Amino acid sequence: MENTSKNPSHSSHWADINADKIMRSRRTGDQEPTYVCASGITPSGTVHIGNFREIISVELVVRALRDKGARVRFIYSWDDYDVFRKVPKNMPQQEMLEKYLRWPITMVPDPFEKTTSYARSNEVLVEKLLVKVGISPEYLYQADKYRAGDYAQGMRRALEHRDTIRVILDEFRTEPLPEDWWPISVFSSFTNKDTTTVLDWDGQWGLTYRCDETGKTETLDLRTTPWAKLPWRIDWPMRWAYEGVDFEPAGKDHHSEGGSFDTARKVSEAVYGVQAPVTFQYDFISIKGRGGKISSSSGEVVGLDDVLEVYTPEVTRYLFAGTRPNAEFAISFDLDVIKIYEDYDRCERVFYGIDQVNDKKKEKESRIYELSQVETPAPTQPLQLPFRHLCNLLLIMNGEFQRAIRAFPEVAVLEAEDKLSPGWWATAENRAQCAWNWLQSFAPEDFVFQVRGPQDPAIALADYYEGITVNSAHRAAKILVQDLEGGNFSRLDEKALGDRLYEIAREADLEPKVFFEVLYLMIVGKTRGPRLAGFLKTLGTDRVLSILHAYGR
Repeated sequence: MENTSKNPSHSSHWADINADKIMRSRRTGDQEPTYVCASGITPSGTVHIGNFREIISVELVVRALRDKGARVRFIYSWDDYDVFRKVPKNMPQQEMLEKYLRWPITMVPDPFEKTTSYARSNEVLVEKLLVKVGISPEYLYQADKYRAGDYAQGMRRALEHRDTIRVILDEFRTEPLPEDWWPISVFSSFTNKDTTTVLDWDGQWGLTYRCDETGKTETLDLRTTPWAKLPWRIDWPMRWAYEGVDFEPAGKDHHSEGGSFDTARKVSEAVYGVQAPVTFQYDFISIKGRGGKISSSSGEVVGLDDVLEVYTPEVTRYLFAGTRPNAEFAISFDLDVIKIYEDYDRCERVFYGIDQVNDKKKEKESRIYELSQVETPAPTQPLQLPFRHLCNLLLIMNGEFQRAIRAFPEVAVLEAEDKLSPGWWATAENRAQCAWNWLQSFAPEDFVFQVRGPQDPAIALADYYEGITVNSAHRAAKILVQDLEGGNFSRLDEKALGDRLYEIAREADLEPKVFFEVLYLMIVGKTRGPRLAGFLKTLGTDRVLSILHAYGR
């Protein structure tokens, strides 16, 4: 069926609400403004899924603005001119990296020896992954911006308003800043470290500092120096003014009372003469089964690449599009994975009008689905492969993706009629790959099974049941083998086969529950498995016979 969702301009989704707020915030008289939406992070270590929450939160608002016909500039700043403060535990060459502490991270060598710097190594991975989930911002590299002199005027303005900034920062400090404090940081040209002391400013472009390790002094020209930058609480509002930022969210740590957003807002107005952008607070993300905040600097991270091992790009986007940014939530790698895929598939069916819901639910689910897509949604619903069944088929087919996908009857029919949408196979195989990755690395042990083969020794049923039950089990297996050899098995549909299994249990004087357990033991070595009748149909006559012959002769 085709989608009949409402116009996003009437949506109550949080991204659309914030887009409306951004558009209302612009001063009257602007003709077709370009709204600037910003995000950024310091690439001090592996960029984790918590950092990704900010990126995708901004991108979802960017999409909402564009859906309303607005022109948008989406910028993402790599704060690669920040100080390298700590070596993350998950990085190689720890001793080598220790030598570069207190340097700008853009000058620290890549420990993987693949890119130009430590910072660039972390940036490249994210930039490649973001494309996969449909995010393509304009990247700004702050080391380049500072070294090119783009922020020279911004640094001078901070120096001119030194006392004003000090008063603002002191509002939120338990101890006031010292009288010799300066609103600027300097890396030593002698050691490359930030272990320096600013001594004087000439009122124009000259800044004099002392290298604390060598004792040497030097005067820099702010217009040409590659060594000076603003501290974060001043750098942030300076960039809002320089780029004309209309929207930028921040984490709950930045949005706490007296946090960096509070001070940046005041500095923005008092020093740079601009209002702070529209914002909202986003909460932290945890990993199911692990407590605490994820940290790049400690190396305790789950990255976007880890999430994409288990969730397709669309389902990854769905996790964030379907959750308000200020709500804390966990990324699950346990059995919840199945439910998340089922929820996504249900959302898709609502979008295409296959599952009927009330108007409010339809509007909500449809907008979430739209924002979850990497590309524009297809005009009609693509064929779905239910995740749980796909997992079972992959286990049955020993991880052969195309065989597992073709085991869905609808696939064979639509493929024969050439009715599978363009790109469907690539999407299906990506889902199969995610399912297989989950089965191999994260699925609970009792969910995973391996179909036994004729070369495997027969299960000793006496280890599980008393003698009379074992005799009945072998008798039931013999009846089932006779059915298989007589062709009765292939003539029955799944429901009829299920009924026949109950009949066989009664004929062998065996409780059906016990008979099913016995069959699972014989086939997968466990007393539980997928829905039995469908499982046997999928395995096929020859494969089931090859296993049961050892029990039913």
